[in-house]
Amino acid sequence: MLAMKNLFLLLLVITFQSCQSQNKEPKNMNSNSKKTEAQWKAELTPEQYEVLRNKGTERAFTGEYWDHFEKGKYVCAGCGNDLFTSDTKFDSHCGWPSFDKAIKGSVVYVQDLSYGMVRTEVLCAKCDGHLGHIFDDGPKETTGQRFCMNSVSMKFVPETK
Repeated sequence: MLAMKNLFLLLLVITFQSCQSQNKEPKNMNSNSKKTEAQWKAELTPEQYEVLRNKGTERAFTGEYWDHFEKGKYVCAGCGNDLFTSDTKFDSHCGWPSFDKAIKGSVVYVQDLSYGMVRTEVLCAKCDGHLGHIFDDGPKETTGQRFCMNSVSMKFVPETK
């Protein structure tokens, strides 16, 4: 009986993995997303590569921007695409940089079924780099959304006076 349960669980995991790998959404076809893995590895730090290209996650409360509130904008660390402005950043107390709105057209959304969860992954629209995930627990007085991003996937550009 235990062997049947184990077999059923194995088949269930394979089914979920198969469904996840059948993402029908087309990848952006631009010069940045056509880079080879060797080019990405040469251009990014190991931490940036792990998050942007391998969909990794930095530990909570360790990233450079989780408690950063200067005026300016946040751009993709992989390609420089403008992603968020500082006026959309808020303190969600989650340990990662949080924004309630992305710059229009700067990101794309993909269903993420990893780790037995259903989430929405946020990718850079220009280079397909993994930025983080979006949740519906943001400020109700604005968009109600929380873009939970990895600091390492972004760079901050201060506002010039």
